[in-house]
Amino acid sequence: MSHERARYIAVEGPIGVGKTSLVSLLARKLKARAVFEASDENPFLGNFYADRARHALQAQLFFLLNRYNQQQGLFQQDLFQQVTISDYIFEKDRLYASLNLDRNELALYERVYALLDARVVKPDLVIFLQARNDVLLGRIKRRGRESERRFDATYLEQVSRAYNDFFHHYSGAPVLIVNTSEIDFVANEADLDQLLAAIRQMRGGLQYFNPMANRS
Repeated sequence: MSHERARYIAVEGPIGVGKTSLVSLLARKLKARAVFEASDENPFLGNFYADRARHALQAQLFFLLNRYNQQQGLFQQDLFQQVTISDYIFEKDRLYASLNLDRNELALYERVYALLDARVVKPDLVIFLQARNDVLLGRIKRRGRESERRFDATYLEQVSRAYNDFFHHYSGAPVLIVNTSEIDFVANEADLDQLLAAIRQMRGGLQYFNPMANRS
């Protein structure tokens, strides 16, 4: 699997890890179409961060339907005319649902999800970004989104653990795992160039990218 054959690349990872920035950079380098999740459009998100138990189902169903509608609109276009790079995969919605919903809510959610998932195109390659919790919290604070003003550090740690477990068992596409704690794709173009080389060398399965190993 090389990027020449990967027509649909998805960048994933926990909140604040830098998905949107990397998608923008890769789209420019690869002359690709960039697709961004409109998470700020969720009217339940601010209330969810303030009281997760009370507002989880509304927030989760809004995300699920919004992501589905975006995917359907995207892939009604010709996917093979241009490489497409997205800042999420549809399957990640279940990851958040399993964290946030109680048993009855999750059962309802799963029934809706099952109807939608079969109609969504899966990526050819996933780039999974990781970072230490303190790094993620710092990035979230710097971007200053109003909906994240009361963000819970404990919840972020739970999300990060859930992502690690999810991709440990993920088999939907080849996965390139990148720890971004000590690298900066925006400020250091060498890091980005090394990542592009790693994407070109992908042949399937699960692989790790560590540009720090090449530094003196």
